[in-house]
Amino acid sequence: MNAKYMEYALQKAKKAFAMGEVPIGAVIVKNGEIIASAHNLCETQKDPTAHAEILAIKKAAELLGDFRLTDAELYVTLEPCPMCAGAAINARIGEIIFGAADPIKGALGSVTNLYSFGFPNKPTVYGGIKEKQSAEILKEFFKAKR
Repeated sequence: MNAKYMEYALQKAKKAFAMGEVPIGAVIVKNGEIIASAHNLCETQKDPTAHAEILAIKKAAELLGDFRLTDAELYVTLEPCPMCAGAAINARIGEIIFGAADPIKGALGSVTNLYSFGFPNKPTVYGGIKEKQSAEILKEFFKAKR
């Protein structure tokens, strides 16, 4: 786990903010190298599955030529929802590091814990990394929307 990767995820979230997207950024790291990154594009792509985590997982799988992202780390600014947590299970991601907890859709402990259901591929999870910065950009975005 390295906070510099969360800084990069926060940069991706800021890019999403500037585009009018919910500001969430994700970075996938393997062997100490960023292999994929993305930000939310649901509004732009008119696609409810275009979450930062899903897009980054797709990019990493394409780059590696394999959907198995074993030993990869996923850094994301907001606790993954059930869809994204499920994708991480299917991708066999080794670690998930997230910033802010999500009290509405969080699937790694806030609302539910998807990994408590006995799936064979469960990442190690760390929350609260750059939590304040991750939460602040979301608060600023939704304040502007209201």
